[in-house]
Amino acid sequence: MKQVGLTVNGTLYELGVQPWETLLEVIRDRLGLTGTKEGCGLGECGACTVIMEGETVNSCLVLAAEADGKQITTIEGLADGDKLHPIQEAFIENGGLQCGFCTPGMIMSAKALLDENPNPSEAEIRRGIAGNLCRCTGYTKIIESITSAAKKMGAK
Repeated sequence: MKQVGLTVNGTLYELGVQPWETLLEVIRDRLGLTGTKEGCGLGECGACTVIMEGETVNSCLVLAAEADGKQITTIEGLADGDKLHPIQEAFIENGGLQCGFCTPGMIMSAKALLDENPNPSEAEIRRGIAGNLCRCTGYTKIIESITSAAKKMGAK
């Protein structure tokens, strides 16, 4: 067992982790933050996407011990109390979610993209969400949602 300190959504958690425990397992099973989903468990679908130190990562591929001392943001960390983040609002308003399984990972990828590029083109949005699979929407509504979010957040 290794002691780690993870700052998740602004809160420091100090806990012992097994060498084989993934960040995804710790986030969901130990911290109870179930917005982050396990899809494939192989880093192929993006359902488990979180932002670690400003970059998106597939939390199913990161060992919890590797995240020691890191800043991590999950989908739960985007809302401000009852007020949703503009990206979350845009996904609802534009139909960017259907079954909702991919939505948290998709939104986290959109957040990282818009933090880096507040006014992305459609091609840049497609590249920004390339690691996230959706089987319901066909991506059109997701791209529209991210474009709308960029405008909500002040892009010109």
